[in-house]
Amino acid sequence: MKTKFDELLEFPCQFPFKVLGLADDKLMDKVVTVVQQHAPGDYRPTSKPSGKGNFQSVTITIQAQSKEQLETLYKALAEIDTVRMVM
Repeated sequence: MKTKFDELLEFPCQFPFKVLGLADDKLMDKVVTVVQQHAPGDYRPTSKPSGKGNFQSVTITIQAQSKEQLETLYKALAEIDTVRMVM
């Protein structure tokens, strides 16, 4: 993954991820589990259902340490089975 995180951000920094997936009671837990593997910490993610209830978004903010960490998290979060997009 070729990103410009290192040019645009000064590490360490707070970095929010928004994960969009199918409506799933366990999506938030799955997101936290993946984040804990790459950026251990105490997280308080938020979740919001879509208007029709078919999808949900989970927002979680981490203390990012490097460009590589962010790139790894983008890939790992995208691999969750019910996830459709990571922003």
